[in-house]
Amino acid sequence: MKFISFTLLSFLFTIASVAQNKNVLKTSETTTTTIKDSDGEKKIVKKEDTQEIQKIELKDEKPNTLNIEMKETPVEVIKTTQITNADGTTRTVDVDRSGYYQGENNTKYKIALDSQGYTLIYDANKKPDLLRKTSINTYIYRNKNTTAISYFDTDGNLVIETYNDKNDTVTTQKYLKIKE
Repeated sequence: MKFISFTLLSFLFTIASVAQNKNVLKTSETTTTTIKDSDGEKKIVKKEDTQEIQKIELKDEKPNTLNIEMKETPVEVIKTTQITNADGTTRTVDVDRSGYYQGENNTKYKIALDSQGYTLIYDANKKPDLLRKTSINTYIYRNKNTTAISYFDTDGNLVIETYNDKNDTVTTQKYLKIKE
């Protein structure tokens, strides 16, 4: 009975030591933004968690050596962003698309996270345009006169497609992501 218990215990410790075959690096960055406007002061907290996971693989074993070198393997990066709004609600964003974009006539636009999606700002004195996420990974674009469908392409550029019901056409505007 002791032999079976000892063997079972040894087996469990062996499995536990073999199961840890990943390097994991977790980092967290918190940014607090305070916005002052006519409604008062609002505080938005943005927390970005980054997890880098790398599987550990060993190179071929050489005879009469104790140490075996580790093989370079790809690193999987998982990034999540949580936004806590001034009213206390929290939402999770898979990919943060905030940044500066270049539109028509080399106009510079700023896309920033807000409580329900993004805002598109081109003039600080005007009300910002809104981008609201849909269930099919696109956004509803809304400004004073227009409601349209928008999305981010594979290069990270913002594409807005607007339907014109007078001539039954769709016009496309592309805002290029400015690398900083």
